[in-house]
Amino acid sequence: MDRFHEMGVFAAIVDAGSFIGAADSLNLSKAAVSRVLGDLEKRLGTRLLHRTTRRLSLTDEGKVFYVRCKTLLADVEEAEAEITARSGHVLGLLKINAPVTFGLLHLAPLWGAFMAQNPAVTLDITLSDRLVDVVEEGYDIVVRIGRLRSSSLISRQLSTTRMVLCASPHYLDQHGRPSHPGELASHTTLAYSLFSTGEQWMFQGPQGPESVAVTPRMRSNSGDTCHAAALQHQGIILQPSFLVGDDLRNGTLEEIMPEYRSFEMGIYALYPSRQHVTPKVRVLIDYLHSALQNRKW
Repeated sequence: MDRFHEMGVFAAIVDAGSFIGAADSLNLSKAAVSRVLGDLEKRLGTRLLHRTTRRLSLTDEGKVFYVRCKTLLADVEEAEAEITARSGHVLGLLKINAPVTFGLLHLAPLWGAFMAQNPAVTLDITLSDRLVDVVEEGYDIVVRIGRLRSSSLISRQLSTTRMVLCASPHYLDQHGRPSHPGELASHTTLAYSLFSTGEQWMFQGPQGPESVAVTPRMRSNSGDTCHAAALQHQGIILQPSFLVGDDLRNGTLEEIMPEYRSFEMGIYALYPSRQHVTPKVRVLIDYLHSALQNRKW
């Protein structure tokens, strides 16, 4: 039995969490998958998986072997991809994660051209605002917006965006235009509930840092929801320029107190730290950087 085949079957069982799931992903029968695992455990002289009628779980030996298998299999894929890339082509599956709003507004329009340029690449794209574990969940690239913390991941900045305080002209005509952050406490605000600073909105003004505690009439973990309510004249929002830029240009939203700037954030591609970046990952990062670096939100 090909040892790499055994490793691939074992890793597929762990990734899928079941023999049936692994069989489907490998286009094998459940009996064949079970037989490969049994032969592998017999050859190694140890049990790799605990099996019950409800679930599978790794033994201590299985945990060690799984990590080594994933590393070796990734190295084989990388070696093959490197050779293929020398002919001017890249291939394989790219598993990508990105924030929901940014992914819909600014990444979704880019995938068609990327696939046309790289016909041997398959994309698996997940949009989520939660902080995923890049390595544990098997992502090749994660797009993240914010201020990066120290990490074992490698990052490349794709673009920047800034937080903009704004509201509809109709709301401001009805309720007045604040001239200082302190006045926001008496206005209706619509707050993004996942801000790292919570409901303390931060600004850099002519006299230095300023902050104000807001009491939102609406909180949401979706910037789109806050944005939609602001367009319906329901209050003031603090949202990224990549979301509100078009509205500021066409006048449906108006920036408030532009002399008091809120914080700027980087837009990054994060990927696992490896000695060599696979060609498919390098091609995608270069493509995204080229497409986004000069965007004027």
